[in-house]
Parts: sequence; C-alpha cells; structure tokens
Amino acid sequence: MKFTFSNRFHKDLGAALATGVMLGIAFPPLPFYYFLFVGLTPYLLRLEKKEGLAEINKFTYLTFFIFNLITLYWVGSWTKDADPFLMLSGIALLFFNPLLFLIPSSLYYLTKKFLNRKIAFWLLPVFWVTYEYLYSVTEFRFPWLTLGNGLSEFTAFIQIAEIVGVYGLSILVLFTNLFVARGIKSFLVKERGYKLWLSLALVLFLLILFYGEIRLNKNSNKGREVKFGLIQPDFNPWKKWEAGNLEKQLDIYLNLSRKAVSKGAKIIVWPETALPVYLLSGSYVEYVNEIRAFVDSANVYLITGMPHAKFYRDSLKAPFGAKRSNYGKYYYTTYNSVLAFQPNTASVQQYGKIKLVPFGEKVPYAEYLPFLENLIKWNVGISSWNTGTDTTVFSLGKSKGEVIKVAPLICIESIYPDFVAQFVKRGAEVISVVTNDSWYGNSSGPYQHKAFAALRAVENRRFLVRAANGGISCIIDDKGRTVKQTKMFERTFLAGKVKLADELTFYTKHPLLFPVSASVISLSVLIFILVKFVFIKIGNGNGKNY
Repeated sequence: MKFTFSNRFHKDLGAALATGVMLGIAFPPLPFYYFLFVGLTPYLLRLEKKEGLAEINKFTYLTFFIFNLITLYWVGSWTKDADPFLMLSGIALLFFNPLLFLIPSSLYYLTKKFLNRKIAFWLLPVFWVTYEYLYSVTEFRFPWLTLGNGLSEFTAFIQIAEIVGVYGLSILVLFTNLFVARGIKSFLVKERGYKLWLSLALVLFLLILFYGEIRLNKNSNKGREVKFGLIQPDFNPWKKWEAGNLEKQLDIYLNLSRKAVSKGAKIIVWPETALPVYLLSGSYVEYVNEIRAFVDSANVYLITGMPHAKFYRDSLKAPFGAKRSNYGKYYYTTYNSVLAFQPNTASVQQYGKIKLVPFGEKVPYAEYLPFLENLIKWNVGISSWNTGTDTTVFSLGKSKGEVIKVAPLICIESIYPDFVAQFVKRGAEVISVVTNDSWYGNSSGPYQHKAFAALRAVENRRFLVRAANGGISCIIDDKGRTVKQTKMFERTFLAGKVKLADELTFYTKHPLLFPVSASVISLSVLIFILVKFVFIKIGNGNGKNY
C-alpha cells in the first residue's frame, strides 16, 4: 500500500512538473511557445486516471502552482526599494492564483460523475475558457495566465486572433493538447486510432499557421500615417513620488520630447503617472504653462499619464465612492489618468483608468467596505484610485479639420481583450498604452506585458504604441510585429510612423463570442448536473433508481 501510494505520488509529481515547467517556459520572454501545444498532455493523461474531486483538485493545484511560480515570480517586485506590501501581495498571488484553475477541473469532475467521462474530457476547453473569462470580470482579476497570451510572440499563429481573439487561441491550444493526449493514450494501449488523433492535432496546428502566413503576406492598410514620439524617462518609480524634484523631472520630459519632435513626431506620448502630482488641480499652474508652451511652440499633441482629481462641494453631486476631505467640507475623486493637450487650445481631454490593479491601485470592493483602504495601502500612496467611468477615445486635431482618434489605455488595461475592443468600436484608429513596469525590475513581467500587447494589435488590426517609464517602449504594427522598441532602463525616446485604420475586425465586432458561449455552455452543463443530482436524490428517497 505504501509502495502504491508512493508510486502514484511520484507519477503525479512528474506530470505536474512536466506540465508546469512546459507551460511556464512557453510564456515570454522565453521563445518556447511551441510547448503550449503539448504542455498540458502530461496533466491530461494523469487527470483521466483520477476519480475523486479531492485528488483531481490536489493534482491540479500542484500542477498550476508550478506554472504560476515560473511565470509570475516577479509580481512581488523583489527589488531593493520594493514595498513590503507588494512583496506580500506577490507571495499571496502565487498561492491564490492556482485556486482558479480548480474551476475547470471541478466542472470536469462533475461532468464525468453525472454525465459521461468522454463528454467531460472534450468539454474541458469550454470549462477552461469559462474560468479565464470569469476571472477577468471580478474585482480580484489578474488574467495574466490566459493560455492564449503565451502565443503572443508566435506571430504567424496569432493572426487568427482577428476572428477568435485570445480566448479562441486558448481553445485552439487546449484542443491541440487534447488530440495529442488522446493520441498518446491510444498508442500506449495499442489502439489503432492514435495516428488519427495525432494527425488531427497536426492538421489543426498547420491550418491556423497557414492562415497566419497568408495574412502576414497581405499588404497592410494604406490609410493615413502619423509619426509618434514615445518618451522613456527611466525614473526610479519608488523615488519619483518624493517631493522636491518636479522641475527636474519636467525638464527631462520636455528635452526628450523636443528630440522626438526634431525627428518629425506629431504626437508625443509620456508614460503612466509621468509627474507624481495632480497637475490640473490648480496648484501647479507654472508646470501646466510650461507644458502648454511646449505643445504650442512645437505644434504637437501630447498624451500623458497623470494623476487627476475632481472636487465636489455638494455631496449630492459627488459620485459613489467619492472621498470626504479631512481639511474642508468637500468631496473628491482621484484617478490614474491620461491627459491630452492640444496646441492653441485650453481644453484638456481626460480618461480615468477603469481596470485598476487589485490591491495595487484599488482595494477590491472598498466602496462597500471603506475601512479596508486604511488597512491595505502602498507606501507610495496609490492603492486608492477611483474607477474611471467611460471608455473615452481622444480626438486630436479637430481644430485642424483632420481628426486622429486614439485609445488611451493605461498599463494593465492592455491585457483585457474585450475591453480594448470597446475603444476600437468607438472609433479609435490607433491604440496607445502608457505604463510603468519598472516597479518589477528587469524580470519577466515587463517583457510579458509588452508581448501581450501584440495580441491587442492583431485582434483589432490597429497599430499600438507603448510609452513606458523604464521600458519597454515600442511601436507594434497591426500584425503584431514589433517595429521599434527601446531597452529596459535607458533614458531615451523613440520616434516612428504609425498607420491609422478605421475598419473593424470580426473580433472587434464580437469580442465576447467565444468566452460568453463557453460560459453559457458551462452553466447549462452545471444546471443539467444539478437537476440530475436532485432527481437522483428524490429517486433514492422514494426507493427508486433514476
């Protein structure tokens, strides 16, 4: 008995390590994305041998804890200046995130128990995508490990994302793994069908790849072009919030911006929270005037990440979640924002970040439990932003008669596919992302974040520009290829041409088709199982066998 248990444990550990490691190294920045198409097979082969819910979920947790450890080790920052709360959050995430993978494994168990083992096996991709989507819509969201994200640097394969999106890519990866697993199992038990299953996996892979090669060789749109200048100041993200160096910071931005203008840039982009102050609050008029003078004299547009505050004297007019001032009888809201300055106009367009980082920028459900904000807060004081209310698209150049429409995304918002599609639906011709990834040092995090942006470019067939405080700033074309990029931790600028587009892809028009369909199927299966369970209980109570 001891030998049997030990043997089973070692097989579970071996399968968990094989899948966890293969999936982990398949994600950027390592170039082993091919492992995604076979990485789940050790897990699937062992999963089929398990019967009880507890043993299925223990094995699942172990497998995806290893995957999370390899892929998300960087979340705690672990740099010398890192906040202790961020480190604790990173550790907590490594143990919490694998719990989410128990959603598809539990649905698999229930389907196998109350319906059919084969049905459960083939419905696993549906259950999986249901989990990926549900995780993205809660306030605890951190859908970094959506399987399709791991393909972001496999440029030929991801071209199909203009139809299926990242969740569709996940489904393709999962079915390829299922075919391979079924083929291996058939081979091991000496069934004739193993060649068919392996052939199905290969044909599915090659068809998608063939489609991608065709799309890559098709000429891009021949629409308007505009030159962007992306500014990378490389400030220490922990130190820039200290008082006393605002003038120096602004000088660096303006000097780099002038260099970009000298290279022909017409739209300048500064990174997230470029200056650590509420610039338009009325207390920084001299700095606002300097920025306006630059914009007017250079005749350029400036898009910049910036903290932004709104004030309300009347509590009845203050929105839900507004904070009460300790120094006066007024309420206020604060936003991680993007501002757009235009030459020769006093108006400033503003967008407030909607997809806030859980705990880092907003304590989940703090509007309902406000005491939590006092318990959980970074030492840089940015864990209590209010949530933006509208997917605003900036319209630049109205006064000149040729409008350029820009989606002003902030940091982690670029990993939410259906959210980005909303901006494009509203007319965005180019996607801009302002970010500050240097909290996490030269780890996998900044490289993963940059890589995932390529999927948004392909899904919507839009060029994407990305201005990062310490890197990686880049221009990505509408086929997901990086045109230009900077290195991590260099103070520099990047100037390059961007093509504007206004056509909508199938994905942009129907971004929720795959995840919502998967969720409806999963819910229907769950309801059917519950009904069957009730009838079984009733039948047993009446002495009948249903």
